[in-house]
Amino acid sequence: MVEPVSPQPISPSAPDRPIEADAAAAERAERWAATMRGHTVGDLLLAHEDSWAGPGTNEIIDRRRREELDEARLSPLATRASGAGDRTIDEEPDAFRTCFERDRDRILHASAFRRLAGKTQVFVFPDDHQRTRLTHALEVAQVAKSVATALGLNVPLTEAIALGHDCGHGPGGHASEDALSVYVPGGYDHAVWGADVTLAPLNLCAETIDGIRNHSWSRPAPMTPEGEVVSWADRIAYVCHDFEDAVAAGVVSPEMLPGIVRDRCGSERSTQLGTFIRAMIQATAETGRIAMTRAAAEALAEFRRFNYEHVYLRPASRAQADSVIDLLRALVEHYVDHPGLLPDHCDVDAGSETARHLAVAYVAGMTDRYACRQAIDELGWDRARLPSGIDI
Repeated sequence: MVEPVSPQPISPSAPDRPIEADAAAAERAERWAATMRGHTVGDLLLAHEDSWAGPGTNEIIDRRRREELDEARLSPLATRASGAGDRTIDEEPDAFRTCFERDRDRILHASAFRRLAGKTQVFVFPDDHQRTRLTHALEVAQVAKSVATALGLNVPLTEAIALGHDCGHGPGGHASEDALSVYVPGGYDHAVWGADVTLAPLNLCAETIDGIRNHSWSRPAPMTPEGEVVSWADRIAYVCHDFEDAVAAGVVSPEMLPGIVRDRCGSERSTQLGTFIRAMIQATAETGRIAMTRAAAEALAEFRRFNYEHVYLRPASRAQADSVIDLLRALVEHYVDHPGLLPDHCDVDAGSETARHLAVAYVAGMTDRYACRQAIDELGWDRARLPSGIDI
């Protein structure tokens, strides 16, 4: 017997609302209130009055059983999850999730991941339909998962690397690396910083951290095939979606694409992604190596070169990058000289190496908008000095 839940009181109607609209709103509110606590059947609570769903079995597939199933299901060189995983700080394994699923979930819930929503992909503080670092990470995860699934690789590890791969990016896009490199021994690399600094508190597995640290093609090869897949997926995703955003912004047009790109992978993002994903699967199936067929790889390289020439390095982008560099360096210098303004580090000596590291970490973690607000509030900057495209 489903027990009804008494509706909650309805707020009085506004005097200027039509009676019919007010009555409809009241009726919707009553229906909503009546289901707020779900529906009870004995000792159970159901979400819907007519809920029926169940797995059809009482068997629970726990972590240990799933690890056993993966041993038979995954490709020979796919990465296996085991226990709590290889972590810097030992942990007890989860009862149901594999170690790489826990990594993926930790990244999804991390503030560093959420802040990617406010960080530049191509256009500083983009409009509603342009990519951010967050949507880029999600698209990389989709591309990587498509490839990893077809190749029998470890999908949760692939997703964890993809979602976390850009968490080390500062505000303002790749210009932040140029801005912050002068303060970091060996230079500021978003891949290394993300793995070793930004995401270090999450105590991720060694394979996940390695994939994030080495996802850039300028870095050593990742230690896992899943990490190698993400390296390709990152390039595939940003080449295709950055072009789509640039077309929407009126910076380029599909007709401008080189013939090799249009002929081999088309002018639309969905066709381009499908072409590159299938080319990876085909090449890997034929050779046993994570790779892409030559024809598609040549098109991808030419596509990327086109984006650099017409989008990333166009005069407006360079001017924007120069503004970002000036802003971020001014903020770092300010916090190095005034470490008491840094969260929870009032006792750090001004001008010290520790102050410098903490200042870089703080500024690198900022969103575009927050960095600009700090420049105005802390440094007294005029809005005209801010990078173009910022609306605060």
